[in-house]
Amino acid sequence: MQRVELSLGGMTCASCSTRIERKLNKLDGVQATVNFATEKATVSFPDSLGPDQLIETVEQTGYSASLDAGETEDKPDNGPLVRLAVSAAFAIPVVVLGMVHALHFDGWAWLAFALTTPVVVWGAWPIHLATVTNLRHAAVTMDTLITVGVLAAYGFSVVGLFTGAAENYFEVAAGVTVFILVGRYLEHRARSGAGSALRALLELGAKDVAVLREGTEQRVPIDSLRAGELFVVRPGEKVATDGVVESGASAVDASMLTGESVPVEVTEGDSVVGGTINSSGTLTVRATVVGADTQLAQLAKLVADAQAGKAKVQRLADRVSAVFVPAVIVLALLTLGAWLAFGGSVDEAFTAAVAVLIIACPCALGLATPTALMAGTGRGAQLGILIKGPQVLESTRAVDTIVLDKTGTVTTGRMRVVEVSGTPETLRIAGAIEHSSAHPIARAITEHATRELGELPEPADFRSLDGLGVSGTVDGERVLVGRPALLAEHEIEVPAELGEAMDTAQASGHTPVLVARQDKAIGVVTVADTVRPEAAGAIESFRALGLSPVLLTGDNERAARTVAAAVGIPEVIAEVTPAGKVETVRALQQRGRTVAMVGDGVNDAAALAGADLGLAIGTGTDAAIQASDLTIVREDLGAVADAIRLARRTLAIIKGNLFWAFAYNICALPIAALGLLNPMIAGAAMAFSSVFVVTNSLRLRRFS
Repeated sequence: MQRVELSLGGMTCASCSTRIERKLNKLDGVQATVNFATEKATVSFPDSLGPDQLIETVEQTGYSASLDAGETEDKPDNGPLVRLAVSAAFAIPVVVLGMVHALHFDGWAWLAFALTTPVVVWGAWPIHLATVTNLRHAAVTMDTLITVGVLAAYGFSVVGLFTGAAENYFEVAAGVTVFILVGRYLEHRARSGAGSALRALLELGAKDVAVLREGTEQRVPIDSLRAGELFVVRPGEKVATDGVVESGASAVDASMLTGESVPVEVTEGDSVVGGTINSSGTLTVRATVVGADTQLAQLAKLVADAQAGKAKVQRLADRVSAVFVPAVIVLALLTLGAWLAFGGSVDEAFTAAVAVLIIACPCALGLATPTALMAGTGRGAQLGILIKGPQVLESTRAVDTIVLDKTGTVTTGRMRVVEVSGTPETLRIAGAIEHSSAHPIARAITEHATRELGELPEPADFRSLDGLGVSGTVDGERVLVGRPALLAEHEIEVPAELGEAMDTAQASGHTPVLVARQDKAIGVVTVADTVRPEAAGAIESFRALGLSPVLLTGDNERAARTVAAAVGIPEVIAEVTPAGKVETVRALQQRGRTVAMVGDGVNDAAALAGADLGLAIGTGTDAAIQASDLTIVREDLGAVADAIRLARRTLAIIKGNLFWAFAYNICALPIAALGLLNPMIAGAAMAFSSVFVVTNSLRLRRFS
């Protein structure tokens, strides 16, 4: 399967996006999602098809399409504003004359006719053009309702003017057109604002870079930088791409990327992320990845993918929009017939029918979800929170239990060796064999051994034993390093003095690591982790959200309970293997609990994927991030609570939007059909409904 994004043109309402989506999905093997707010289609298609066929299908539906080039800038287009201003200048005198009878003079209707004609013909031309295009494809949309209503009012008035047989409605034709133009202009501005956070994120990257080539520094466009090259970052400049500091020391401001306002100190060997700003010293950095592989690009892609999706509640709105316009046309005809059948005048029947046509607005339904999703995910990106898709919003509402991995999540994950017991060879052997492991405890032991002893021997036959430890060969001798269960599995007895060292470590909340050589236990390396300073406050935030915290770890019971007591977690599940973590999550679910899992390591990935809601601390592994539903880019457990609150708030805004959009139509259509609504007021109300939905969504931009 291949995947592309198409930029769409010509869509004017939710019915348009529904038609395009339905047409694309009729192609064999195609899965398409069309987003009215972003004017994009995300399409997965088999190898037997090509992008040209997808574009052709969209064009056959009556709209334009092109491959999305990833442009981030909105090109200024003053055409709609000019059309609105000129139309308003002509329409205002017509509305005043039509509404204020004291201003009527001989021949005023002819002046109204002269002023209304350019508004109806030129001002509403884009609407009429869309109507004709859709009719050529046997389809009706919101534009059809507006065209029929405006032309009916205008035509009825012209006939009355020339025959003197009826009242004129020039003010309705001109006023409705202007209100529609105002609504669409404000709607476009508001929709553009909803996507501003993503555009800011995409524009964060550097435009050029000072690269070192052949011993000289050259300023080149960012596109020409290659992985492995050295580049220089001076104070105040953006880091061009992800890399590792080769020389220099500085503080890097990553606030736009992580939401964290405090600059991070970096020096030789530390990683830096493209798009962050160098605050102080000069750095020489070796590029590790460039282009679409950078963390900034991946983050932006995750946000864009999330904005392209649809929540379950939006699917209902799409189905309603698909049948709404034909139903409104039928209702308008029934209204006209009913008024005439029950003795109403032609003027009364006409006014009621036109009001029905004008007041109907499926646009608000189509905008309810995507604009809120754009604003919510965009604000999340600014705060260092990535929401992977609209389905995640539904999950956050139901979660009642939050399971937290200990190391790297509740604690910093920066382990340090605090004591070594046993023979002099204990640290040397442990450091050598752990060198091949990526586990935080292994790194701590290796770094301490290297610092204390210098060069370590090369291990052979290295094996990682899930949740137990590691094994291998050092100096030709078989070595085991890990938990007591690992030695018990190999029937290796632990001497009393080493057992006491283990008990002492566990009583202090530390983690003892046993070392065995040639089937004999020779020592214990004790390591300790530190609790994150924000962890206790985060646990309180979880409780305030109605979540019961559970600490889950592969570490020993005493160490786990020491950490749990420090942060206020009553429920602890310790000494669990990676497979056991999945089983624990499953067991909680079987007890009727809806589980969120927070983790950061490879051994958390399966549990993250199996939970009802997976949250990864973004400083962890790619496997954990890929398996999660929400990713926290910065090292802050408190941001997990922020992420859940933001997701819940976004879902609440979506549901509020849909309620008001449905309620508006349910209430307004009967009022219009009963003749209690002036068509011009109906036009203003219709325009307001879309603007209201989008403006309501933009409140998410102020989330903190």
